[in-house]
Amino acid sequence: MTSGADLSATVPTCPDWSLEQLVRHTGGALRWVELLVRTRAEADVEEDQVPLSGGPEQTGDPAALDAWLAETGELLVGTLREAGPDAKVWSWAEIHDSGFWARRMAHEVTVHRADATLTAGLPYEVAADIAADAIDEWLQIVEFAQRADPADPANELRGPGRSIHLHATDSAAELNAERSEMGVPPPEGWGRLIELAEEGLVWRRGHEKATVALRGPLTDVMLAFYRRLPLDSPRLEILGDRELLEFWLARATFG
Repeated sequence: MTSGADLSATVPTCPDWSLEQLVRHTGGALRWVELLVRTRAEADVEEDQVPLSGGPEQTGDPAALDAWLAETGELLVGTLREAGPDAKVWSWAEIHDSGFWARRMAHEVTVHRADATLTAGLPYEVAADIAADAIDEWLQIVEFAQRADPADPANELRGPGRSIHLHATDSAAELNAERSEMGVPPPEGWGRLIELAEEGLVWRRGHEKATVALRGPLTDVMLAFYRRLPLDSPRLEILGDRELLEFWLARATFG
């Protein structure tokens, strides 16, 4: 993840972090989840209770950081496989099992790998099914925030008559992200319709006319939805009320 990179470089998508801080944050999150799942935790565990969560003692050493991160990933994968998807484990959400954490960490790594790749100035691509599920999980997190915390900024998204359409335009998304039971992809490609209703967020699969549409390759739509790609990127197209999309991105936050 850090080979040949400047660990002191500022991460443009997380400007409070250097690349080294990003890697340590990512590995620390994985170590925390590994401990939760391995111990079948019934409550949250403080960071200082997680062994090696901060990474190697030496700073500015790409080899040590890479070795720590690789070991961390192997530990988590092994623990998740041993537990299976249904082991009961505490989580901050409504789903309390190891399957929740497997999915959450998959997308944690997906997005922070994008952060690292963009810092290094390299192209970034993710498998279509992962990108699609990352968007679905994000929508579910916003739904949960609206239900669980009246003070969360996501509640400002309530209101009638406004909607957002996400539309992937690449063939990879059409072929891989939205398989039917017969294994036949929908001819229109991958899409989501998000309605900002008074009672809370409502979303579904498909293509419908909306207040604003965000179009582009699925990876780029995902990155924009996670605020990793600027809306004025030439890889994206916005049709309709751009201010509504900006309003969403400012309030659909996490942490």
